[in-house]
Amino acid sequence: MREKRTRKAGRAGWTLCALAGAVLGAAAAPDPPPADPPAPGLSASPAAGGSQDPPPVAPEEVPHLARVWPTGARPTVLRGWEPPASAYGPGHRGVDLAAAVGAEVRSVAAGRVSFAGRVAGRGVVSVELSGTGDPPLRTTFQPVASTVRKGDEVTAGAPLGALTTGTHCPDATCLHWGLRRGRAYLDPLGLLPPWLLAPHPPRLLPVPTDLPLPKAWP
Repeated sequence: MREKRTRKAGRAGWTLCALAGAVLGAAAAPDPPPADPPAPGLSASPAAGGSQDPPPVAPEEVPHLARVWPTGARPTVLRGWEPPASAYGPGHRGVDLAAAVGAEVRSVAAGRVSFAGRVAGRGVVSVELSGTGDPPLRTTFQPVASTVRKGDEVTAGAPLGALTTGTHCPDATCLHWGLRRGRAYLDPLGLLPPWLLAPHPPRLLPVPTDLPLPKAWP
């Protein structure tokens, strides 16, 4: 009996030693290495609850859909489109057109008003251009006191509102005109055909009287 009790006590002692060694070993083990950081421009993986950043500016060719400038007559472009190098990088996501306070702001092409209201204290009007795919091209104008409402159908040259004062251009009154497809910013001047971008409208020249003309046109 004494021998059995001795064996049981020995086994219990070895068990306690093994448990103590495991606990001490776990406490002394180094921490696992941290996971690799996400690649530049990306947040944590979707499995970890994160999501990718918005894509940078898309190098898309813009169709020449515009039939008028948003200010009517050809204005002075105070600042052009300066695409950012990344989604959140510095740049100028639109163009600034010189115009007087109260000037009429027009839709450059046919479409539907997708927004008309105030954003950060400034009046903003956005128009989704017809026949430009899914998601459609969307032009935005600010600061504008709108005369249209969301859902209104507009034609090229239709008035959207009047230019108001703003702080976008520090040294002049200007209309900020932007263009987007989804989350990608594009150059709104690309909507204008060459004849609208020309510094002067084309005009017919008089025919000289001494110019020989054919007797019959082919």
